[in-house]
Amino acid sequence: MLSLIAIFADIHANRPAFEACLRDAAGQAAGDIVLLGDYVGYGADPEWTVETVIDLVAKGAIAVRGNHDTAVSDPTIGLNIEAQVAMEWTRGELGKPQREFLARLPASVSAGEVLYVHADARAPEAWNYLIDATQAAKSLLASPARITFCGHTHVPAVYSMSPTGKMTAFTPVDDVHIDLLPARRWLIVAGSVGQPRDGRAAACWLMFDPQRMNVTFRRVPYDVDLAAARIREKRLPSWLADRLYLGR
Repeated sequence: MLSLIAIFADIHANRPAFEACLRDAAGQAAGDIVLLGDYVGYGADPEWTVETVIDLVAKGAIAVRGNHDTAVSDPTIGLNIEAQVAMEWTRGELGKPQREFLARLPASVSAGEVLYVHADARAPEAWNYLIDATQAAKSLLASPARITFCGHTHVPAVYSMSPTGKMTAFTPVDDVHIDLLPARRWLIVAGSVGQPRDGRAAACWLMFDPQRMNVTFRRVPYDVDLAAARIREKRLPSWLADRLYLGR
């Protein structure tokens, strides 16, 4: 029997959120873990987060690299001003082994009929945002897999393409199974663990059942006050703390 797979994207050094999601995944009996990138940036606990990812990978988790992870070693990666301030601080918080671990991560991983990528299957390291059905269709056509999981936008979304190329798009409902019908191709945007941007503060993660071929989005309340306080303690831009409450 295939194990349930917990999929986490855009953790962004938010330790309270990631811990809450890991506990929730364990409570849902997830046997495997996939990490879709952006482990650092914005949040106050990059060292702990990267060490946790290293440990999970050592235990068999799949992990891909996001744009913020790439920016740790590549200063040419474009970031907005607040993200850049956080990144400069993050670089000083990570040791050489952690920086090298992030740099070695692949931009995408294929596993049978599934592709895991941080952003866009067309060009994984161009860091394109898939925010509508037109962009999703281009990514699906470029993907070698029938099912693609990605993050990057921080907003949960589900796209599918029929054999004739007709697209559907919808916002998933929490705790409702979505059957990945075999006649269609699917692009699942996993939302964000550490910095949701859909107007909700609760952390988001995704359960994939490869046996029944369905996905379920989970929202997990966590200690936002603690995460925000940690950001302020580190003297990072205050907006990075404020936005956690707003989900944006």
